[in-house]
Amino acid sequence: MKEYLICIDSDGCAIDSMECKHRHCFGPYIIDIWHLEQWKDEILNRWNEINLYSLKRGINRFLGLKMILCEVDASYCRIDGLSHYVKWCEETRTYSNAAIKEQINQGTHSIFERVLDWSNRVNNGVKEIADKIKPFDGVKDALVLIHKNADIAIVSSANPQAVQDEWTRFELMEYVDYVMAQDAGTKKDCIKTLLSMGYQENKVLMVGDALGDKKAAFSNYVKFFPIIVRKESESWNMLMTESSQKFFDGTFNDAYQNELICLFEESLK
Repeated sequence: MKEYLICIDSDGCAIDSMECKHRHCFGPYIIDIWHLEQWKDEILNRWNEINLYSLKRGINRFLGLKMILCEVDASYCRIDGLSHYVKWCEETRTYSNAAIKEQINQGTHSIFERVLDWSNRVNNGVKEIADKIKPFDGVKDALVLIHKNADIAIVSSANPQAVQDEWTRFELMEYVDYVMAQDAGTKKDCIKTLLSMGYQENKVLMVGDALGDKKAAFSNYVKFFPIIVRKESESWNMLMTESSQKFFDGTFNDAYQNELICLFEESLK
C-alpha cells in the first residue's frame, strides 16, 4: 500500500519475551522431556548462552534444539535418534510443528514425537506466562510514526498464534499490514515473498535483534536496523528519531549501516 516496507521481528525485538520464554519454557522442557536433570544447571546455562547472548541469538527453536542436543550427546549422554533429527534440520525447508508431524506420520523415528511434545509444551507454557510479557518501551510510538510512511510486516520465526495474540493484546496489530511467522518459512524466504509484491530492495528495512535477522536482510539485499540486547528501548528510540528518517530520505547508506552493525555484533560477543 505504501512505497516503503519495514519488516520487524517479534520476540526479543519488539516484544520483551525472549528472556522469559527461554528461562521458563524452552530450556526447562528440554530437561524434562529428555530426562537430563543430572546436568540441569550446565545445560540450561548453555541453552541461555546460545539463545540469548551469542551470535546465535534468535535462532529458530528447532535449530537451537539440534545444537543443544548435539552438545548433550557429545558431553553428557547419548540422545537416541539424534542423527535422524539432525538430518531433518539440514534438509527441511519449513521448521514447524506441522513439518515435525509429517516425520511422525512417516514413522521416521520416535525422537520426532519428543520434539513435537517439547514444541507443544513450549507453546502452552508461553500462554501461561503471558502476563510476564510486554513490548519494549518505545515500540508503539515508533510503529505509529513509521506506519505513516511505510507498510509494516512482522517477520518472525516464532509460533504464529503467539505472535498474533501478543501484538493484538498490546494494541499493535492496527499498525501491521502483514504477519509472516514460523509457518511462512524462513525469514529469508519471508522477505523474498514480500519483495515479490513489488517493493524495491532499497526501500525495504529489516528490524531485528539477532544475526539471523541481519543475514535474512542481506540475503535479499535490503537494509538492516539492529535492536541491541539490553539496550532495546534506546534502539527503538533511535529508530524512531533518527534511523527511520534516514531510511525514508535516502541517507541510510553503507557507512551508517556498518556503524550500526559494529555496535550490534559487539553486544553479542
